[in-house]
Amino acid sequence: MGGTAYPRRRQRRMVAEMNVVPYIDVMLVLLIIFMVSAPLLSPAVVDLPSVGKAVQAPKGLPFEIIVRADGSLAWRDRNDSNASETSATREQIVQIALKKQQQKPDLPVVIAGDKAVRYEAVMQVMDALQKQGVKRVGLLVRPGAGV
Repeated sequence: MGGTAYPRRRQRRMVAEMNVVPYIDVMLVLLIIFMVSAPLLSPAVVDLPSVGKAVQAPKGLPFEIIVRADGSLAWRDRNDSNASETSATREQIVQIALKKQQQKPDLPVVIAGDKAVRYEAVMQVMDALQKQGVKRVGLLVRPGAGV
């Protein structure tokens, strides 16, 4: 008897390839989800001002908040005959602006930020005014030469 009772088994070799079929399935499912959901999303529209538009000055003389280059604050009421700058803290200026606007509801409040001041300082003043309910807050700009 030359043979054995059991047939010889072939040894399996290790496969050195990565099975990518499940990854392709997942990718196709995600692609379908994005294709279906993309038309349903509405893009956010930001209406930016154009350079060529003229700057409209507010009607009436404004209550002006000055943010200096060093970050210090002052205020000036153009309606007073004595329109001199008065230094104050942010909280004091917000309370004065609120009181002036309660006396005169259509009084515009403008923030005059120095060219060298950080944007954050101007936005903190504007945020403080809006949190306290001050209406008609704007930024004072100097009209430049035509572009």
